Amino acid sequence: MKLVYSTFPSMEEAKNVGLKLVEERLCGCYNCWHIESAYWWEGKIVTDEEVACVFKTPDEKQEQLIKKLAEFHPYSEPAIFSIPVEKVSPGYEKWLKDVTGTG
Repeated sequence: MKLVYSTFPSMEEAKNVGLKLVEERLCGCYNCWHIESAYWWEGKIVTDEEVACVFKTPDEKQEQLIKKLAEFHPYSEPAIFSIPVEKVSPGYEKWLKDVTGTG
């Protein structure tokens, strides 16, 4: 299982992308929350409110998920990265594989 992380400019845009990824069965679930970000952009430090999301996906769907996430993403250079999960409860892992068609 992998957690794929990304940030979005608003909750509405995060939900739009997240629902597409769930509908395409590239992830079983996503979670989003509001964050405060600071980053370099066009030679200046910018602070902004964003929405962070994690998408829960089986190993077999990781590459497809990242590709589609980049395609659907509203940012021109989105932060998208994958975090390996060391342990997961057996029941959740089975559910995730079942709903994504990898079980």
